[in-house]
Amino acid sequence: MVAHSTSSGDGPALPLAADFPAPTHEQWQSQVEKALRKTGSIGEQPPPGPVEDVLASTTYEGIEVHPLYTGRPADPGLPGLAPYLRGARPQGCVTEGWQVRQLHACPDPQRGNKDILADLYNGSDSLWLRLGPGGTPVAALPELLGDVHLEMISVVLDGGAEATRAAEEYLALAAERGVPAGALRGNLGADPLGEQARTGQPADREGAVQLARHCPEQYPQLHALVADALPYHEAGGSDAEELGCALATATTYLRWLVDAGVDVAAAAGLIEFRFAATADQFLTIAKLRAARQLWAQITRSSGAGALPQQQHAVTSPVMLTRHDPWVNMLRGTIAAFAAGVGGAQAISTLPFDAAVGMPDAFSRRIARNTQALLLDESHLAQVIDPAGGSWYVETLTGEIAAAAWEWFQRIEGLGGMPAALDSGAVAERLATTWQARTEALDHRTDAVIGVSEFPNLDEQPLQRDPAPQRPGGGLPRHRHGERFEALRTSAAEHEAATGARPTVHLATIGPLAAYNARASFARNLFAAGGIDATEGGPSESTSDVVAGWDGNPVVCLCSTDKLYAERAAETAEALRDAGAQRVLLAGKPGDEPPAGVDDYVFTGCDALAVLTDVQRRLGVAR
Repeated sequence: MVAHSTSSGDGPALPLAADFPAPTHEQWQSQVEKALRKTGSIGEQPPPGPVEDVLASTTYEGIEVHPLYTGRPADPGLPGLAPYLRGARPQGCVTEGWQVRQLHACPDPQRGNKDILADLYNGSDSLWLRLGPGGTPVAALPELLGDVHLEMISVVLDGGAEATRAAEEYLALAAERGVPAGALRGNLGADPLGEQARTGQPADREGAVQLARHCPEQYPQLHALVADALPYHEAGGSDAEELGCALATATTYLRWLVDAGVDVAAAAGLIEFRFAATADQFLTIAKLRAARQLWAQITRSSGAGALPQQQHAVTSPVMLTRHDPWVNMLRGTIAAFAAGVGGAQAISTLPFDAAVGMPDAFSRRIARNTQALLLDESHLAQVIDPAGGSWYVETLTGEIAAAAWEWFQRIEGLGGMPAALDSGAVAERLATTWQARTEALDHRTDAVIGVSEFPNLDEQPLQRDPAPQRPGGGLPRHRHGERFEALRTSAAEHEAATGARPTVHLATIGPLAAYNARASFARNLFAAGGIDATEGGPSESTSDVVAGWDGNPVVCLCSTDKLYAERAAETAEALRDAGAQRVLLAGKPGDEPPAGVDDYVFTGCDALAVLTDVQRRLGVAR
């Protein structure tokens, strides 16, 4: 430990920690072991390995995250210099901030224009326009951009299969308004491989190349291509897989442009990367830093020298929920914070109701104000690379980079991104990762607050206009809460059809102090499936428990292990004799369930399977 000191003026330094001995690693381990034993995470016997291993976790890349990092990482370099770990610009975002780039995908151009002007008048300085199917019709672009000064803002197009037509329409509109070609900023949005990933349709190589090749001379401030990682993120990919796919996509675009006669350095400058920012702030920070390092490595190998990377970070659509969508505000804030710390030059905060339907004025305001708060009140941009030098962040960055590079090299070994998409190798890899994530979500090891944990059965669902559906047919699109939300939807439909919410009965054994903890756990678990719970209340005998039973076919026993040993079997048998069809027990599984008990519910159980089974037994259609 460093003994920090302070001084006033030219006076002597005062070593604040001089009288305290530096703690040793062994002392820290001893204190951790005491804390873990107090919480029941470990038993009375010491753990077989280092005690910090109990607190370690593993990412979906296979990276082990430790609670303490004691090894000094390699020097990450300086901001604005290769390998750009610490940012693409020497000054970071201090002088300009980052671009507050909000997404617009309204099929009604009049309403879309109103939303755009509101964003621009209230803090946004960049537009991300989704055009064509799933957004605003390309032909309506002039109306959509009415009263927008194109020379003053950055405009990013997202035209999908109509990218070439959208770009031509935009450039023609700018020329018609007399905007100098050199003043246009943003991206024309060609991403044929991203469109292939989403739809399964062959990539339009020629259209993208023709769109890009004239930009360096005619439109020097415009990017032409996007290496969009969101299709791979939405299909369930890990951070390293998302990064590897984006790098492989950009490398393919480099080859296409060089083959068309574009200088390799100019070609690299035409590509912008789009990454997901999630509520796992450290993985997001590390991913953005690793992305710059690996792109510099690729451009150096391509003969252009180590070049910086243009990054656009988008708060993850995968983490958004339809139920309890207010929590999405918190997720979006953390993700935007991580993107800013990670060094993204442009950030899009998706409105909290984006998973429900078309965002309204309030949700759009919250989305842009999230970034305004980070920039203007939290002063996040006033520090260059805030995470730089953190032993954890630097180590995690290196590990993410290594995992992403391995996946990138595998894609290259398959013949590049087009071949990897055609062969199904990308889809297979991402599906495997999503399956592992699904298991963690189903068991609530990965919690979704407001959905799988701490749901609110009395919440009133938001009403929003339906959002246009983007073309599919390629990689699937997932959300973390989708499986539990399907159960909630089934329960709501059942209540609408029958007038009664599906309900289980909590058979509480003993006094309140004995059963309250496990009854609260069970109530929270069942609510994740849209299932309410009645409670028998304090009881002194088995007959009291049976007398408090409300006739529900599914019953869950709740009490302490001591009372279970004394009365669980007797109580379960009595409830069955009274007519209960399914008896669960809230607690850790033993070698054999007590007589009359069908199954256990506990922290880490397959909650989705339990809830699906309970719904079926309650007659909820699925």
